[in-house]
Amino acid sequence: FVMLRELVGYSADAARKLESCLKEFDPARLPAQLDEMHEIEHSADLANHGLIDKLVKEFITPIEREDIASLAAQIDNITDEIEDVLLRVYMFNVQQLRPEMAQFLTLIVRCTALLEEVMDEFENFRRSHTIKEKIIEINDLEEQGDRLYREAIRNLYTNGASAEEKLVW
Repeated sequence: FVMLRELVGYSADAARKLESCLKEFDPARLPAQLDEMHEIEHSADLANHGLIDKLVKEFITPIEREDIASLAAQIDNITDEIEDVLLRVYMFNVQQLRPEMAQFLTLIVRCTALLEEVMDEFENFRRSHTIKEKIIEINDLEEQGDRLYREAIRNLYTNGASAEEKLVW
């Protein structure tokens, strides 16, 4: 449980790093910021490897091994995808962010913060009174993100964005 919480902590760190990089966006600072983000992602990978190594050696686990491995993989995917956002901003040579980006950042940071709260309670999942509510809130935030994504894509096609801008975003 502690190791899963640590993995979620890296996802939350990556989300906060992404927010700080893009809230005060400066394309010239992206290479250094990518290095900082990669350090978070690499640390998360090492922690994930440590969890898997420990999982292989444990005789009795608090929940099914497959469930632990699946959770760890999904959490690692979150961290990887957050890093990928910054990588794409760099690779596509984005010089100016679209207005929707701030809303996406808020949702991403809030979701990872809620995941941290879920993991803080996860060890007592059978008796927890708040895990279910936090998961429902995460699902609500995901729906908000889906709506925001639909509107952001629609705005690209209804507000005269260039073909290059459509490809990038």
